[in-house]
Amino acid sequence: MVRSGNIDYPARHENFERWSQSPLGRALLADQRRFCDYELGGLIGARQLQIGVSYRLPLATGTDFAQKIMTTPRWFPHMPEGVAVCDADELPFPSDSMDLVILHHTPDFSPCPHQVLRESARVLRGEGTIALIGFNPLSLWGMRRLLSRQQEGPWGGRFLLRRRMEDWLRLLGFSVETSVTRFLRLPMQRSGRHSYRWIDTRLAGNRFLPLGAYYCILAKKRVYGRIPRQPAWRKSKVIAMPGTGAVGASRGCCRSRGAGSPECQD
Repeated sequence: MVRSGNIDYPARHENFERWSQSPLGRALLADQRRFCDYELGGLIGARQLQIGVSYRLPLATGTDFAQKIMTTPRWFPHMPEGVAVCDADELPFPSDSMDLVILHHTPDFSPCPHQVLRESARVLRGEGTIALIGFNPLSLWGMRRLLSRQQEGPWGGRFLLRRRMEDWLRLLGFSVETSVTRFLRLPMQRSGRHSYRWIDTRLAGNRFLPLGAYYCILAKKRVYGRIPRQPAWRKSKVIAMPGTGAVGASRGCCRSRGAGSPECQD
C-alpha cells in the first residue's frame, strides 16, 4: 500500500484490527453489524462487495446476494475464498459489476479517501446501494482523538466529517437516503461498568443526537436517462404561407384533387 508522508497505513490497519478484538472494539463492531443487518437485510442482487481494512471484520453477512466479495490491503496465509487483495483506491473489478458496496472505515484509513469513493462508484451498478461507515469527529470519540497522542485502534484514523462525505457522494451522482450516527458510548474500555452504563443508556435514548461514535450513510447511485436530441428544422424546408405563418417541412406543393379544387387555385 502506498504510504502518505510519514503515515504507515499498513501498521494502522493492523492496529485497528487488533483493537477490534478488545471489549470496546467488539461492542462497536457488534453494533455496526446489527445496523447493517437491519438496513441491508432486505436487499438482493448478484454481488456484494465489502471494502475494509481487514477481511476478518465482515458486515452484512445475512444479506441475500449470490456472491459476496471482500477486499483486504494485505495478503495473509489461509485466506478464505472470495477475498481479493488490493488497495481500496484501485479496485480490480469491472465497472457496474456490484449491486451493494460496503465501505467499512475505508476512507478513515486510506491516503486517498476521495479516490476510494470514486472507485466504489465506478464498480457499483446504476441504482445500486453504497453503505459508508466512518468515525464521527463531532463526538466524544473525535474529541479523544484530538487530545490523545496514541495512534492505536480508531485514533489513527482520519475521522472525516459526515457532511463532507455526503457532499462527495452527491458529486459522484448518489442520492443520500439515510444518514445517522450510532454508538453513543464513552471511548473507554471500562465503559461497560455500572458507573458508565447509566451514561450510555441516557445518551442512547436520544435518537436525534448526532454525537454517535460512528456514522453510516446509505446512498443510491442514480443513473438518469438521456433525452434524445431532436433534429433541428432546416431553414430550406420552412416557407411562409399567407395568413398561416411558417409551415414546417413544406415545399409549397399539393396534390391535385381535380380541376377547380380550391387547394390548387391561385
